[in-house]
Amino acid sequence: MTGAPQRWTFDDLLKAISSPSARWAAGRSPGGNCQALPIRAAVAVEWGHGRTTGVLPFRWRFVSERKSMSILDETYTLSDGRTIPKLGLGTWMIEDDVVAQAIRDAVAIGYRHIDTAEGYHNERGVGEGVRTSGVAREELFVTTKLQADFKTYDEAKAAIQQSFDLLDIEYIDLMIIHSPQPWAVFHSDDRFFEGNLEAWRALEEAHAAGLIRSIGVSNFDSADLQNLLDNGTVKPVVDQVLAHVGNTPFETIEYCREHDILVEAYSPMGHGEILRNPAVIAMAEKYGMTVPQLCIRYTLQLGAVSLPKTANPDHMRSNAEVDFVISDSDMDALKGVERVTDYGESSEFPVYWAKD
Repeated sequence: MTGAPQRWTFDDLLKAISSPSARWAAGRSPGGNCQALPIRAAVAVEWGHGRTTGVLPFRWRFVSERKSMSILDETYTLSDGRTIPKLGLGTWMIEDDVVAQAIRDAVAIGYRHIDTAEGYHNERGVGEGVRTSGVAREELFVTTKLQADFKTYDEAKAAIQQSFDLLDIEYIDLMIIHSPQPWAVFHSDDRFFEGNLEAWRALEEAHAAGLIRSIGVSNFDSADLQNLLDNGTVKPVVDQVLAHVGNTPFETIEYCREHDILVEAYSPMGHGEILRNPAVIAMAEKYGMTVPQLCIRYTLQLGAVSLPKTANPDHMRSNAEVDFVISDSDMDALKGVERVTDYGESSEFPVYWAKD
């Protein structure tokens, strides 16, 4: 800067940083060479002798900033008319004795969508976290999943009641069949059409009784979904599938779009495998975002619910700071990223098995 330094009153500064359009480039903000100020940033400043005169010389610093997490306020509308938050907290592999605190932390940050399952063995803790979260029950959306192995009506009915009792949260917002096949034979030729109809009938009855508000599925392909559409009485509202950069089930997503079934994306970071991809790292840097943030935004722009899993409050915050837009050309590039075929140690889990 040249000439005498500009002097702002403190009120001038407050007005500037509270403006909805305030986004100053480095070197052009008050004070010269300082970092860019995100929209709705929370900043603290220090000033010198000007404080007593109400004038703010250019001696200030950023103490903290809170990037916008407005995605936590955004929802999709399900085919049954209910709304579901676009970003949720996954709880897979979070132990039952610690998950309640993770839920409380997430709710304090602003999360309103919690995803669990019978197979996670933490429904009791999730329920405790919901009950002690400090917000009204109706403000939270809780999903659980019917164990993949239960393919008879009686098994499914008993399991639904067990989840209801363990959660102890008045009602379940969404319950879904965890897989069309038992895990031991995941991706096999046997689609278990009859067994899925039996399990679906139990879910339909629990839905009619008011225990569950909405019902859906997970890991179903188009043939599995068509079986329920042709033979069930209630339409599935969601299909929760493995979907991330490097492994996106485009055909299933398109089928769901055509039949008004919302896609939910679990493992949006590919259980960590995509985080090392050089092309994805470079694109994240281009947007000034982390790789997880880019991957979450990718699933959101596919029109899916995104369900990153973490018990770390710092990661919860970062995962919600996705108020940016990936360009169409960059979305196309991400869709074309080389397919992940090896999930390392996680390959032991059936959902990461490659289809024959």
